[in-house]
Amino acid sequence: MKRIHRLSLSFTSGILLSLPWLGFPGWILFVAFVPLLFLEDFFNRKKDQYPSISLPQHVFLATLIWNVLASWWMAKVSIVGVGSAMVFNAFLMAGVWWIAHLAGRKLSPGLGYLLLIALWISFEYIQFNWDVEWPCLQMGSVLADHVKFIQWYEYTGTFGGTLWLLISNLLLFRIIKHFQQKIPPIRIISTSTIFLAALLVPLLISNRLYNNYEEKPDPVQITIVQPNVDPYSESFDMAAEEEKLNRFMTLAAEVTSNETDFILGPETVFENPRYWNESNFGNNEFITRLSAFIRQYKKAELVFGVSSFHVYRNKNEATITAQNRDGIIYDRYNTALYLTREGELQTYHKSKLVAGVEKTPFLKYFPFLKNWFIDLGGASGNLGRQDEASNFVCANGVKVAPVICFESVFGEYLTDYVNAGAEVIFVITNDGWWKNSRGYKQHLLFSQLRAIETRRSIARAANTGTSCFINQRGEVEQATEWWVETAISGSINKNDKITFYVQYGDYIARVALFVSVMLVLLLIVRNFTEEQKKSAPI
Repeated sequence: MKRIHRLSLSFTSGILLSLPWLGFPGWILFVAFVPLLFLEDFFNRKKDQYPSISLPQHVFLATLIWNVLASWWMAKVSIVGVGSAMVFNAFLMAGVWWIAHLAGRKLSPGLGYLLLIALWISFEYIQFNWDVEWPCLQMGSVLADHVKFIQWYEYTGTFGGTLWLLISNLLLFRIIKHFQQKIPPIRIISTSTIFLAALLVPLLISNRLYNNYEEKPDPVQITIVQPNVDPYSESFDMAAEEEKLNRFMTLAAEVTSNETDFILGPETVFENPRYWNESNFGNNEFITRLSAFIRQYKKAELVFGVSSFHVYRNKNEATITAQNRDGIIYDRYNTALYLTREGELQTYHKSKLVAGVEKTPFLKYFPFLKNWFIDLGGASGNLGRQDEASNFVCANGVKVAPVICFESVFGEYLTDYVNAGAEVIFVITNDGWWKNSRGYKQHLLFSQLRAIETRRSIARAANTGTSCFINQRGEVEQATEWWVETAISGSINKNDKITFYVQYGDYIARVALFVSVMLVLLLIVRNFTEEQKKSAPI
């Protein structure tokens, strides 16, 4: 195979991998890895001519194309920061293929493919759980544009989707190889039958789940406000914050009635933390006016987002993220507030923070990095966080999961809310940072996935982007348009049933991680044994 042909395969795979993130059907991923599998097979067969490092060079080209085309909209915040993350992520992806390729050379092609599946899922899992999270390119997540076909995610989560795609790619590759090698028809038929079963059985199961799933009628009436504030030209003085307050109440009043249970505002309705001292909420003018507003209605209570801060009495109380300005030691938070009709407040501090924008990665282990923080936009600086998910508990006992922006990407994290009793989910976000790009559309898909996994209805309030209601089958209802100042009213049903995924979380990823460790250890032992044999005296 000539170099130009090898590069063409890399380029083709990179484009195919990117297309679902650009608005094309997610089913493209069922063939997207096939060109890379042909490359891996070529370098495995020609291992006497090419070193193992030849494969990751080609894979890096494909994964870099994938990262750039699928995530280019993130560069609207910072070209340097996001660009560096893209290169680093592509490098890690290529590393996964390299290790699997080494196993195929040293152990067997079959074990190499098994390690590729296990290691890729493990890589995705790490991307959800380490301090430089980059989970937006998880393969199983992109199938959210076909909710009718992934209803079984309530049992497997999105890692089931990744496993499905990887197995399908490998089986399709084997079928094509059988045709190339003129394998006896019986083997082609056998492999093709397995491929069709692997493809169709999940679809049939999903179709049955979709058609038979019925929500228990237990409605909550909600008003969602989309204030449509441009984060790039937003002002933060008192006059600007009062204007936001008036706009918020005016929009809410248009669709709120005495039947409304909740008025839901987006993330950081009020952005200037100086006006939101958590120790002085009782004297906060904004809260006073909002309390008076909701008391106009029979049942309405309020959930909305602010940037807040908490002052510590001394250094001993302070967290590692605390800042010191003029001798005042404090933490800033991306906060969700729940305001009751009696004027009482419950708070939730965003826990899953965006690396580089809201936190410095690995700060716990390298505290000196705190002073090297790079401003990548948004609510920049090291924000404080709470350690675990917590629900808002209403006066009637209803538990609401407050999910802030980036947190909606993390399926297993949202199971913590549900296991703690959440009956509905509120997602509050500000997708205006991504402007009119694929960003806000991709972000919506994650909320649809969470609805299927947890079987919880979702009310989603975006500053701009897509505010909507999402039912327990993951279907979007009453979606607002981009860059429109508006408010909508509707109902979602509560649910207290626990799905298999909520109970066991990302068990597929944990099994894959175990398999990866075992196979990598086997590879190390085999390589060590071979080196010992080579160095042994004759």
